[in-house]
Amino acid sequence: MSTQTVSPPPPPPVATSTEPWNTPITKKTITYVSVVCFLAWVASVYDFTLFGTLLPVISEDFGWSTAQATAINTFATIGVFVVSLVVGTILDRMGRKKALILLMLGGAVAAGLTGVVIGAVSLIIVRSFSGFSMSEEVVNAVYLNEIYKRAKSRGLLYSLVQGGWPVGALISAGLSALLLPVIGWRWSFVVAAVLSLVVVAMATRLPESPTFAAMQEVKRRRAAGDIAGADALAAEHDLEIGSHRQARIRDVFTPQLRRHTICLSLAWFANWIGIQVFAVLGTTVLVEAKQVSFDNALVILVLANAVGFCGYLFHGWLGDRIGRKLTVVLGWIAGGTISLIMLLGPGTSAFIIPMYALTLFFLSGPYSALLFYMGESFPAHVRGTGVNVAHVMAPIGGIAGSGLLSILLSAGISMGTAAILTGSLFMVLSGLFMIGTRNTDHPATQEVSA
Repeated sequence: MSTQTVSPPPPPPVATSTEPWNTPITKKTITYVSVVCFLAWVASVYDFTLFGTLLPVISEDFGWSTAQATAINTFATIGVFVVSLVVGTILDRMGRKKALILLMLGGAVAAGLTGVVIGAVSLIIVRSFSGFSMSEEVVNAVYLNEIYKRAKSRGLLYSLVQGGWPVGALISAGLSALLLPVIGWRWSFVVAAVLSLVVVAMATRLPESPTFAAMQEVKRRRAAGDIAGADALAAEHDLEIGSHRQARIRDVFTPQLRRHTICLSLAWFANWIGIQVFAVLGTTVLVEAKQVSFDNALVILVLANAVGFCGYLFHGWLGDRIGRKLTVVLGWIAGGTISLIMLLGPGTSAFIIPMYALTLFFLSGPYSALLFYMGESFPAHVRGTGVNVAHVMAPIGGIAGSGLLSILLSAGISMGTAAILTGSLFMVLSGLFMIGTRNTDHPATQEVSA
């Protein structure tokens, strides 16, 4: 009697690495992505703060008064806002990698052309395009949230990347002090453009986010009629209902997200009034309000931004433990209070340096928790749009801060009082607005109740 051998059924197909939505995120990948995103943010902030740092020198070259200079900065910031409006759509339609490359190219063009401006109008137009590079942190918030999805200490990792703000500002102030007497302010912006182009070259080797790749594949399967396959892939990548649709701005104002989006936007708006006063126009405030010389103001900026980098690490670490939302609330309220004490206190270096450093520590540091929190708080299919809707309030806050400061100075109010009314007050308000935002499912549960 013959025995028939029955072959076992073939194993189910295994996803291959050629499928971008199943590409494994290794430690090597995380390291390279983190380095590129860090350098991209350094380059963006370097150019952005360079403009504010050198504004007194540019003003002197063109013969502008302080009020005229802040007014020109206001109009330039309006242009930054207009340019920033398209970033969310770029992220959710083109992908995270392509968005990063495109934004850095735009920043390089803006930086390079700043070196050849011939007056106020050309300066306003050129600086408007710096809105591309300044929106790079939107890419970081979305891209890194998806790359770090299963990494431990995600907040601390992100804080290292977001620490590019004080590093970029530090490089801006430090190189200005070293190179300005040698190459002048025009060539200083050309250096910023070269740095951005180096980052673009590195970014071409970045992987696309598996989450975005999965969203595109879900959309393709649904269009092909494979609803079951689309739903299975969406469940595998924790994509929410609607992830196959193109994101629309109204999708972040649904009843579930409306309050969160509005409060988050108001927090960005109010805090960027403070940033415009104490970070972007920091040299102007120190020179006019505390009678610090421009050279000493550059030194103070370098020291303060070194402390500010520690602020990013601290707030990123703290956000992993007590919750990112609570971290932002406490940090911004503390920063506003400390800046008030600095402006009302004595004008000695021994007092100004530590107080200004602590102001930046609590002003910019919480962004390491905030940007990652934003990525967590919006569903994947509207993550780029949601983060950008809140983020575009930054240039609006910058417009309001610069404009309000110009109005107060033109009315004869001293820089110290004007800085309190614009910088310190709105920093505290930004922390209060954060209380109304959404709580997340982050393991750290000690969040502020809305």
